[in-house]
Amino acid sequence: MVAQLREEVCDLHAELPRNDLVVWTAGNVSARVPGYELLVIKPSGVSYDELTPEAMVVTDLEGRLVEGERAPSSDTAAHAYVYKHLPDVNGVVHTHSTYATAWAARGEPIPCVLTMMGDEFGGEVPVGPFALIGDDSIGRGIVETLRHHRSPAVLMQNHGPFTIGRSARAAVKAAVLCEEVARTVHIARQLGEPIPIPQSDIDSLYDRYQNVYGQR
Repeated sequence: MVAQLREEVCDLHAELPRNDLVVWTAGNVSARVPGYELLVIKPSGVSYDELTPEAMVVTDLEGRLVEGERAPSSDTAAHAYVYKHLPDVNGVVHTHSTYATAWAARGEPIPCVLTMMGDEFGGEVPVGPFALIGDDSIGRGIVETLRHHRSPAVLMQNHGPFTIGRSARAAVKAAVLCEEVARTVHIARQLGEPIPIPQSDIDSLYDRYQNVYGQR
């Protein structure tokens, strides 16, 4: 199971630069190890070109290294806090994608003015509190914010987006779509005031996309 997750998490990291969500060594993907109080995550400060399944590290939910030769991501405590407090979450992603991070720098939620947002986020993309890296403060902010939202994405103020999912792949998808809607809504605002979608229509969009769309 751990070997399989190491390979999956490594492959998913390639999606971050492929979708222009990160620069240099920023950003990370993690996955919960089912049935264990463990997670798999990227090592700290390692180039995406150097990542291999064997390079992925395993920690417990206190952020302590269990398997691997390198120090885990500096965001490990935040990921671990999410897994401890949101049992349905099996994947967490953090990026510094340009447009979503710009909204985070303003401390402004992305309003739900696109059907794609209704589909994936079930409303606006909310803003979480400012928190420093190094302990579980960021994780607390993620959990406190997303507990009250259907959104799988939160813009941590002055920092950037974090996304969650029932799988690591779902969390990566949410990160890609978060950046897409952040960019589109920003462009729309340059042209004028975007038209909000009524809540009843947002609810309908969300229900269809989550329960009907795609293959079952």
